[in-house]
Amino acid sequence: MRRLTHLLLSPPSRFVRLVIGEKRLVCDLAAPDDATAHLPVFVDLDGTVCEGVWAIVDHLEGTYPDHPMAPEDAGVRAEALRILDWAMGPFHENVTRKVVYEKASQRFTGAPARRTPDMNVIRQGRETLLNTLEMIGENAERRGYLACKECSLADLAVAAHLSALDYFGEVPWADFPPAAEWYLRMKSRPSFRSLLADRVPGQPPAMHYAELDF
Repeated sequence: MRRLTHLLLSPPSRFVRLVIGEKRLVCDLAAPDDATAHLPVFVDLDGTVCEGVWAIVDHLEGTYPDHPMAPEDAGVRAEALRILDWAMGPFHENVTRKVVYEKASQRFTGAPARRTPDMNVIRQGRETLLNTLEMIGENAERRGYLACKECSLADLAVAAHLSALDYFGEVPWADFPPAAEWYLRMKSRPSFRSLLADRVPGQPPAMHYAELDF
């Protein structure tokens, strides 16, 4: 059986779960023995081990060409990968780490050992998020999805981050209708079902987290 070792509220792990779901693959999920390990780690049926987001995406796209998530057109593919890289780089550092990683336990994010959340750091992340939601809405209105007219790796990467933020009710959807409409379409995809079923012991999600409406 395929196996993915992952962290429940870590967006890189959530992103890989979405890609696996889009590929219609059956995969067991496992919690790590060490939350600080380089995760996620994917093990395929033939024993191939892929460690980290880029290695896993390259393996899944190359080994399972059905339901491709990387656009065929070179220019569009470059844009999708640019957004993926931005989501896992600047957005991860400037928003997710400052909000989700401040609120959630190390056990579920791989963040440094739990301490009292720093509200100044959380406020910084919230402010940066507002500009991001504006950009998401503009791209979705202009292109259909974030990189092109079809759902791609770009959408899955950004949605993975927003799903972690939304778990804590940290996304002001009412102020950004175009971004909210795009995210509702993402939440409605079958690949999202396992994410919406996630529950962290002692930290229940926002009331609307699993609802296909806000």
